[in-house]
Amino acid sequence: MDSKKKPVRRSQGWFGRQDRDGYVHRSWMKNQGYPDDLFDGRPIIGICNTWSELTPCNGHFRELAEFVKRGVYEAGGFPLEFPVMSLGETQLRPTAMLFRNLASMDVEESIRGNPIDGVVLLMGCDKTTPSLMMGAASCDLPTIGLSGGPMLNGKFRGQDLGSGTGVWRMSEMVRAGELSQEEFTASESCMHRSKGSCMTMGTASTMASMVEALGMSLPENAAIPAADTRRNRLAQLTGRRIVEMVKQDIRMSQILTREAFENAIRTNAAIGGSTNAVIHLLAIAGRMGVELKLEDWDRLGAEIPCLVNLQPSGHYLMEDFCYAGGLPVVMKEISSLLHLDQPTANGKTIGENIAEAQCWNPEVIKTMVEPFKPAAGIAVLKGNLAPNGAVIKPSASSPHLLQHRGRAVVFENIEDFHARIDDDALDIDEHCVMVLKNCGPRGYPGMAEVGNMPLPPKVLKKGITDMVRISDARMSGTAYGTVVLHTSPEAAAGGPLAVVRDGDMIDLDVPARRLHLDISDEELAARLAEWQKPPSPERGWYKLYVEHVQQAHLGADLDFLVGGSGAPIPRDSH
Repeated sequence: MDSKKKPVRRSQGWFGRQDRDGYVHRSWMKNQGYPDDLFDGRPIIGICNTWSELTPCNGHFRELAEFVKRGVYEAGGFPLEFPVMSLGETQLRPTAMLFRNLASMDVEESIRGNPIDGVVLLMGCDKTTPSLMMGAASCDLPTIGLSGGPMLNGKFRGQDLGSGTGVWRMSEMVRAGELSQEEFTASESCMHRSKGSCMTMGTASTMASMVEALGMSLPENAAIPAADTRRNRLAQLTGRRIVEMVKQDIRMSQILTREAFENAIRTNAAIGGSTNAVIHLLAIAGRMGVELKLEDWDRLGAEIPCLVNLQPSGHYLMEDFCYAGGLPVVMKEISSLLHLDQPTANGKTIGENIAEAQCWNPEVIKTMVEPFKPAAGIAVLKGNLAPNGAVIKPSASSPHLLQHRGRAVVFENIEDFHARIDDDALDIDEHCVMVLKNCGPRGYPGMAEVGNMPLPPKVLKKGITDMVRISDARMSGTAYGTVVLHTSPEAAAGGPLAVVRDGDMIDLDVPARRLHLDISDEELAARLAEWQKPPSPERGWYKLYVEHVQQAHLGADLDFLVGGSGAPIPRDSH
């Protein structure tokens, strides 16, 4: 037996050997009923599935995977589905973001350690998309993404109801006495009435759009609803395409170039995408070895107008976006700003993929000449309060607050905030600046989506719906408001945010990209010298995470995961 024959494909390092080890690999797989010819050298396609009943957005992925398998078989491949850690944004505590990097490790090692030639990534809920992209990027095999699709529009009392966005709005109405608890509860099943992820332009839809804008999926991936049979069609075509990608040896590194990330940043601005895309794309770029910086978001996308009239920035929802033509229409409208020759997973360039796109509803997708909102990308702020940067989403902010000076009302952590925010004795009014500390990558830990702090009832009852809020936390992509996020360095790492005190004056000037704590340099240095580092967790993932997580401006990946190791044939184990 010639056990040294060079394998034709990576999987043949397992299945192509005519020796004892080859026998073991094939024989144990055959207990599932697979015939001999499936091990004859055809591409082995791994279907990386984040299905879980605890991740409602991904609850239909078992069905979706079957359509992918159908396509793989049609193209002459052998599909093998495998599970990885699933991150349910709505259920997982303390925050799904704490486990994004852990899930990416699961993905990376599952791909590297198994007989896989190419990978289909099934992703939907917020953190499942970046975690799968990050893990797969570190392996750099032929890979294609498939999102699960958004839910159908929520419907409540004759009106569209957007997931997440409607929750924030109605919960404030309850706190202000404008909506009863019974009415609030009655809307629950009306908001989420079909399978799929959030149907607002929250993080799930934003990241699905980023996957398509990067060229890592087939066209139309971002917007087709989960309940629409065209999502199943896309899954089947995705299964066919990954087999061809393996045969052509098209790897992630050929698609995820610097130019691809620039396309994604500009597209994110045009769709009014989530601020969470900043951290996730920085992390994915870091895994690919592509130099991408926080400042690139401002330089490339800040002046691009928002063209899409979707919640939370606008009125419509993802189902409407799909019917209006979806992401290809947006990218065609901003095509003069894109690298159109960028390759994509379907073998065509970005320019070729969007050439025939047409807008079917100009109320949903606007034009560059008459945009929905001007200069609506992510703005990056710097100053003595955020030496490494902070971000704000102007399209979701109140215009009159984008230049604001106010007295700081400080909450040391999220527990302090919840304990005091509803107290009528709290010394606060609408002119103040709410400051939340210790909710960054190390501080929470995990950098939870608590940056869009609910306003105090005493302010809400005056009819005020927005105030300036500053934190080292993140904000749900479905949320809105004049909220400064991702302040870096974070408070738990000894950043200036840690020493802000009640009564300090803070200047926010978004046009000037400035975030300033109005104290002297000497006073700031003295306060920082007195700051004490919080204790580190004692064991487990929390300990590993806190000791190795990078700051927000770097993507909040673990320092030892930046870059990739490829996916070689592992050493023999028998």
